[in-house]
Amino acid sequence: MANNIFVIDDDLELTDLLNEFLCSHNYSVRAFNDPAKAVEVFLKKPKADCDLIILDIMMPKMDGFQVLRKIRESSNVPVIMLSAKGKVADRVVGLELGADDYMSKPFEPQELLARIQSILRRVSSSNSMVDIIEFEGLSVNKIKQEILVDERVVNLSTAEMEALMLFVDNPNVPLSRDFLVENLRGIEWQTCDRSVDVLVSRLRNKLGESPSKTRFIITVHGIGYRFVGEVKNNK
Repeated sequence: MANNIFVIDDDLELTDLLNEFLCSHNYSVRAFNDPAKAVEVFLKKPKADCDLIILDIMMPKMDGFQVLRKIRESSNVPVIMLSAKGKVADRVVGLELGADDYMSKPFEPQELLARIQSILRRVSSSNSMVDIIEFEGLSVNKIKQEILVDERVVNLSTAEMEALMLFVDNPNVPLSRDFLVENLRGIEWQTCDRSVDVLVSRLRNKLGESPSKTRFIITVHGIGYRFVGEVKNNK
């Protein structure tokens, strides 16, 4: 079954091009030039009807950041953001709001295709895993991609989930920013900007942490971060 992709961009020429290009690679595409209409349709459809969203930032009346906020109120569907600005600030804001990837315009369709395939592969492989990892106060169910903190469900974006997997798979090991850059495929990570730090900060916040309350992820000054969750004793 073909993956369903929403393309949200006010550029008619670009949406027509992406529609034709992605359909030729066996994706089912629905293009929207009106962002408000796209949000309306998305919120009415079950999650299975949309596997990934390609979202422009600069749009009239309702920009991509506003659209992403509405989407993230009810869904963690992967989102690739597009921007003609190409500014680091745009990447940081998009990341803070839960974007999974970011591309600057103009871009090559083949690169966009590669990123779509990479994200959908990660989502699919995560769903096929059979591990359930449990720590004190934290349960990671890789089958359902379900995260429980103190027995409460926590919703993570694809990028946040991938970062958490890196941490729980490398407990008590300091992970450098370079390591995270190399292993977090998706966002155009750069060690010279704050993207990785913003992602980790957002993840820690969702895990119930604050500057004065650290339970799972600590900062290793001059290096990066370390996961310090205690393995749950079921005895």
